Amino acid sequence: MRQQTIAQAEEDKKPRDRAVLAGLNSPKLDRRDNADEDTMAELEALVETAGGEAVGIVLQNLPAPNPRTLIGEGKVAELKELVKNEEATMVIFDNDLSPSQMRVLTSELGVQVLDRSGLILDIFAQRAQSREGRLQVELAQYQYLLPRLVGMWTHLERQAGTSGKGPIGSKGPGETQLETDRRHIHRKIDKLKEELADVRRVRSTQRRQRQKNEVPVAAIVGYTNAGKSTLLNALTAAGIPANNRLFDTLDTTSRLLTVSDTLQVVVSDTVGFIRKLPHQLVDAFKATLEELEYADLLLHVVDISSPDWRMQEAIVMDLIRELGAEKTPCLRLYNKADLFTGDILPAGEGCLAISARTGMGLDALLREMDRILDRGTRRCTLHLPYHRGDILDLLYQEAKVLSVEYGETIDVSALCDPKTVGRVKDYIEGYEPPWEDWEL
Repeated sequence: MRQQTIAQAEEDKKPRDRAVLAGLNSPKLDRRDNADEDTMAELEALVETAGGEAVGIVLQNLPAPNPRTLIGEGKVAELKELVKNEEATMVIFDNDLSPSQMRVLTSELGVQVLDRSGLILDIFAQRAQSREGRLQVELAQYQYLLPRLVGMWTHLERQAGTSGKGPIGSKGPGETQLETDRRHIHRKIDKLKEELADVRRVRSTQRRQRQKNEVPVAAIVGYTNAGKSTLLNALTAAGIPANNRLFDTLDTTSRLLTVSDTLQVVVSDTVGFIRKLPHQLVDAFKATLEELEYADLLLHVVDISSPDWRMQEAIVMDLIRELGAEKTPCLRLYNKADLFTGDILPAGEGCLAISARTGMGLDALLREMDRILDRGTRRCTLHLPYHRGDILDLLYQEAKVLSVEYGETIDVSALCDPKTVGRVKDYIEGYEPPWEDWEL
């Protein structure tokens, strides 16, 4: 513990990157690609999450983006002056930058230039813990880096024939190195995709085992920092660190939850979504997020205390559709209801107001999960003759055996689904066949 404290103290002593934030709002850009006060505030929170400090903000409105620098030349000069005055070490744009724009801006401003996607990738690289998470982040980083390689080699002559320093048509060291790096990155990408395919196969095997045992799966989804990990902790005592910062959870965590006497559910916490999520991450994280497509229930956590909760809810729903999980039953959980300052909390079918921190509404959530996921499982007491040990084997394979006692008969208590009940009904204590619809 003392070593951890010392390590944290050393970490705190390290100089933090000082970043000036920049953004463009233009009618020529897609609404989701534009920067505004809200997205800039979120960008500032991302910088803090990455361990940096925002020391200035420049937001510009233009009829159309500048193809060379995105923002206007005057704003570039203003940025350069701000960087100098604030002793900033980098400039981070809320909009995505093309490789050429990033190259020009880095040259003009004299400091490192990042865009929002690059910053998010950096945060993911810091936070990923599991082998799977690290593979996914590495793949996304290489896919992001590949089109930006050209700008990294401008300090070398790319074609000696055009520089006057070599025979016409000969290749200079810059182009040779560029091609070498491209080949190397393509090989790395192919290898990472193969390794992630192996991860998918393992997940598929685990999923088939769960389906065989008929254990339903509920996936917790939501905007980053909505309270997903806090909810999993509250339901299952998972003990996951739940901090008030963006992207605190990157690796999927699953726990078994006893919903009722007859229902157990595997609950999975997933990575949080965010506006302007880099498409490389959406692709790379399919191995994790494909769980959504195979889940029996989505628990969509919405931070109702956020002024932007409607926008955040819509972004998550769009990504759920993109991942092919729009037909999965979904409960919308309006979390942090204890901090809600509006007049009326959202209500209606499929909606619950909860507070994962205080426990408000969690009993109602369990009842709703039981209603949606109930598959007719019932608790049964069976009395088996000793020569029917095969039925006990069947119960261990197809049901959840709670207890076994040996007396005059083998007395078994088990949770059985309707299919298993039909196979062992002759030995169930007090068994009565279900009524047919026409008898009701």
